[in-house]
Amino acid sequence: MASLEAKAEQEPLLSDSLPGSREWDIIETEEHYKSRWRSIRILYLTMFLSSVGFSIVIMSIWPYLQKIDQTADASFLGWVIASFSLGQMVASPIFGLWSNYRPRKEPLIVSTLISVGANCLYAYVHVPASHNKYYMLVARGLVGFGAGLSMQRNVAVIRSYIAGATSLQERTSSMANTSACQALGFILGPVFQTCFALIGEKGVTWDTIKLQINMYTAPVLLGAFLGILNIILILTILREHRVDDSGRQCKNVNFEEASTDEIQAPQGNIDQVAVVASNVLFFVILFIFALFETIVTPLTMDMYAWTREQAVLYDGIILAALGVEAVIIFMGVKLLSKKIGERAILLGGLIVVWVGFFILLPWGNQFPKIQWEDLHNNSIPNTTFGEIIITLWKSPREDHNEGPTGCPIEQAWCLYTPMIYLAQFLTSAVLIGIGYPSCNVMSYTLYSKILGPKPQGVYMGWLTASGSAARILGPVFISQVYTSWGPRWAFSLVCGMVVLTITLLGVVYKRLIAYSIRHGRSQE
Repeated sequence: MASLEAKAEQEPLLSDSLPGSREWDIIETEEHYKSRWRSIRILYLTMFLSSVGFSIVIMSIWPYLQKIDQTADASFLGWVIASFSLGQMVASPIFGLWSNYRPRKEPLIVSTLISVGANCLYAYVHVPASHNKYYMLVARGLVGFGAGLSMQRNVAVIRSYIAGATSLQERTSSMANTSACQALGFILGPVFQTCFALIGEKGVTWDTIKLQINMYTAPVLLGAFLGILNIILILTILREHRVDDSGRQCKNVNFEEASTDEIQAPQGNIDQVAVVASNVLFFVILFIFALFETIVTPLTMDMYAWTREQAVLYDGIILAALGVEAVIIFMGVKLLSKKIGERAILLGGLIVVWVGFFILLPWGNQFPKIQWEDLHNNSIPNTTFGEIIITLWKSPREDHNEGPTGCPIEQAWCLYTPMIYLAQFLTSAVLIGIGYPSCNVMSYTLYSKILGPKPQGVYMGWLTASGSAARILGPVFISQVYTSWGPRWAFSLVCGMVVLTITLLGVVYKRLIAYSIRHGRSQE
C-alpha cells in the first residue's frame, strides 16, 4: 500500500491514477472509473474550447463596432464590453440551480446553444439598416448569458461537476487541469485572431444568406463551430457521476445509473462563514487581475510612448508570456499543495501579488514623455479611459497617422508623477503572473472542498456571479482612478486592498477546511 501511495504522489498533472492506487478503499468498478474520467476530460476540453471562443474575438470588438455603426462612441463601447459579464453574472446562479436538480447535460447544452446563437447574431449585426450597435450589445450579452456555464474563469456547472465527480485526493489536480485548459485557450485565442486578420475587413460575402466572412466575423463563426462540436461531445460521451470525498459513489438526482454498492451522501451543514469568505476572496482575486489586464495597454503607451501598433505587439507578447507562465504554475500547484496545503499557497499567492503591485509604484526622478499635441478628430479636453481604449483598438487601416505618443497632457499627473521603468513593469508582471494563477486555482479548490458532497451548482453559480461582478467593477475602478490621479494612487489603493484581503484570509484561515475534515470523516 505504501508503494502505491508513493506512486500516486509522483504522477503527472494530466495523468490520473488507477482505481487501486488511491489510499482510500473506494468502491468503484473499472468501467465506472473509466467512464467517470472520460466525462471529466470532456469538460476539460469544454473549458478549453469555450476559452478560445471568448479570447478569439475580444480585441476586434471596437473596430467592428465602429464599422457597423458610426454613432457608437467610447461610452457605448464600455457597455458592450460590460454586457458579457453582466449576462454571465445573471445566468450563473440560474443554471447552477438547474444543474442541482436535473442532469448536468441539460444546462450545459442549453448554455452552449445560446452562445452559438449569439455568435451567429454577432456575425449578422451589420445587416440591419440602423441601430446596429444595439444588436451587438444584445449579442455580447447573450454570449455572456450562455457563458454563465461554459466559459473561462468562472464556470458554475463544469467546476461543480468536477468537484462532485472527484475524491478529495483527486480534486486539486482536477481543478488545476481545468484552469490549465482555460489558460491554454486564452493563449491560443489571440493567435487565431491574428491569423484571421489576414482575411482583411472586406473578406468574402455569401450573398444568398447575407453572410460576410471577414476579420471580424470569422472568429465568432469559428466559436459557433466549436460550440456545436462541444455539444456533440457532451451528448455522446458525458455521463453523470458523483462520488464523496473518499471516492465512493453517491446517489443523487444527476446520477443516471443505479448501483447496489452506492452510498448516500453524508449529512451535515456547510460552513456558511467559509463560503462567504471564499466568495469575497475570489472576488478580490478576479478584481485585481481584471484591473491589471485593463491597465496594461494604456500604462505602457503613457509611460514608454509606444504607438498603437507597438502596444498591440509588445503587450500581446507580454500577455502571451504570462499565459505560458500561468500554465506552468497550474501544473506545479498539485505537487506543492500536497506538501504545504491549499491555504498556504493561497496566502503565498496573495503576498506575491502584493509585492508585484508594490514594485509597480512610480519611483525615481525620471518623468514620462509628455504628449503635448491635442487629440484630433473632435478631441475632448479631459481624456477618458474609453478614448485610451479607442486609440489602442482603432484599426490601422482607418487611420494611417499614428498621432502623438506619450502621456497625454490632459492627465495632469503626467507632469509630476515619475515614470515606471520597463524593468520595473516586467518584474511586476512576472510576480503578478505567479500570484494570480496560484490564488485562482486554490480558491476554486478550497471552495469545492468546503462544500463537500453537497450539490454545488448554486454555490458555484454564486462564485461565478462574484467573479463576473469583479470583472465589471475592476476595469471601471482602475480606469477612473488611473485617469484622474495616476498610477501612484491607483496601485497604492490596490496594495491596500490586497493587505485587507490577506487580513481576511488570516481571520478565516482555520475555517477554510474540507467538509469531510470539518465533520470528522477524514484527517487534514
